Amino acid sequence: MFYSYQHGGQFKKKAAMEVWKEFEQNIVTHSAAHHLTAIDELLNKNGYARVTDVAKKLNITRGSVSITLKTLKERGLVVEDENKFLKLSEKGNSIARLISLKRHVLTKFFKDILQVPEDIATIDACKIEHLISTQTGERLLVFMNFLLNDRERSKKLLKEFSNFQHKCGNTENCEVCEPDCLLADKKLVEEFLK
Repeated sequence: MFYSYQHGGQFKKKAAMEVWKEFEQNIVTHSAAHHLTAIDELLNKNGYARVTDVAKKLNITRGSVSITLKTLKERGLVVEDENKFLKLSEKGNSIARLISLKRHVLTKFFKDILQVPEDIATIDACKIEHLISTQTGERLLVFMNFLLNDRERSKKLLKEFSNFQHKCGNTENCEVCEPDCLLADKKLVEEFLK
């Protein structure tokens, strides 16, 4: 069973086959998240944002930007004035800032804690920044603060982690992998990564 966060702080049991439907409940799509954060970054950097600027920043066509912006405007997240300058509504700004903050926390966690190369950490954070809940993002931030609060302890722990040699094969005694291990079938992983 999986649990789904509901309004009012309640959790509802969900069958494993229904969890995928939760993706449809996200506030914004991956594309919309990038459009909102691009507008936010442009406004912070230049003081203005236009369709052309967003297209250039995202390296896509103006037509693609216009299609996504239409939906964002209808949802009240983006406002376009009579001079074709884009602004984020209060809600749009909140969503953009929240996505950016989660991206930052995830990137730092992947890079500094899990020791994933920076380019991969950045890509992976981008893939999931708009998917994780605010609660998970907050708990990840608290965990990182806890871990890094004592510099000597964190250096020692991260060094031990860096030297740790994970061995697969016996999932019965593994606290994480039971019943299957992601790393056990290296051929499967290598095929997936091709």
